[in-house]
Amino acid sequence: MGVGVSAHKLAGSVAKQGAVGTIASIDLRVHYPDLLASSNKSRDPEVIEECNLQALDREIKAARTIAPDGFIAVNTMKAVASHAKLVRQACESGADAIVMGAGLPLDLPEMTDGYDIALIPILADARGVKVLLKRWMRKGVKPDAIILENPKYAGGHLGATRPEEIGHERYDFAPLLAGVNKLFDDLEIERIPLIVAGGINSFESLQELFELGASGVQLGTAFAVTEEGDADDVFKQTLIDAKAEDIVTFLSTAGLPARAVKTPWLNKYLKREDRLRALAAPERAKCAGWAECLSHCGFRDGNPDAGQFCILKQLEAAVKGDYEKGLFFRGSEPMIFKDKIHPVYDVLEYLLTGNKAA
Repeated sequence: MGVGVSAHKLAGSVAKQGAVGTIASIDLRVHYPDLLASSNKSRDPEVIEECNLQALDREIKAARTIAPDGFIAVNTMKAVASHAKLVRQACESGADAIVMGAGLPLDLPEMTDGYDIALIPILADARGVKVLLKRWMRKGVKPDAIILENPKYAGGHLGATRPEEIGHERYDFAPLLAGVNKLFDDLEIERIPLIVAGGINSFESLQELFELGASGVQLGTAFAVTEEGDADDVFKQTLIDAKAEDIVTFLSTAGLPARAVKTPWLNKYLKREDRLRALAAPERAKCAGWAECLSHCGFRDGNPDAGQFCILKQLEAAVKGDYEKGLFFRGSEPMIFKDKIHPVYDVLEYLLTGNKAA
């Protein structure tokens, strides 16, 4: 969901309703003035990293106060340089599950060694599931669930490796669910719960996915715009107001396709993208925010095959409600509620029962 969008208020509120509340672990210091004061002027990535670890600890504990008996997960991107430390912090702080995507989390079992915590990888196709299962099973580990994310509909960083692959049929839910369940049978293992993600915005779509064999669904955009969402209301309204023609797919600094609303900053960037990528060179590159947040960053590394902007700064601007400068990740499909911001309860009530609040 981007920087700071799904923190303790949203995760705790979702968990309180009996669903899985997920904290997005990236740059959570944005919610803490004391941690920002300690790190904003620092050029030491380790100082910034330590502040973010402290923020994650606070967020998990704050979510737990909202939902003492709820299920709290932490999402950590494999593409983030500090992903292993964030995983360990989540374990130490009492999270119930680790969700990891944006790269194959082949070493996630090692990161969580010694902790009783659910492991939930995010994958996009049956090939990725097969690779991960074979690697994990050699270690005597299987996922507690698998999230299958369709890049045709999802927001933020997408599971396809190249933009032209986003609409490939191998990501469609019907053949994907059937293929992964066949893989379980071929490997002679008990079927692992499959959670689908991307484009779920109606009671009917949820029922259809259950009929296809899904065990659950993951929501991003629909929860991001709720009353309890941790982002500024400008962020929420920007996502709600976006029309189909306002939503674009582009190449992020992580080298992965991403989807967002074409707000003023993104519109200007896309007009200059080809020129900026042509000018990219390792000898002229450096980290603009000093956080060294990504393992591989096109902007920091001077890599012309990836985006050329500081993704951390643009996502921070978005969560704070800066419409002019922010990068606003959003899924492709229409909103459940198209007019205003609703509470988490209304979203779950509609998806589970079909009853839609006014």
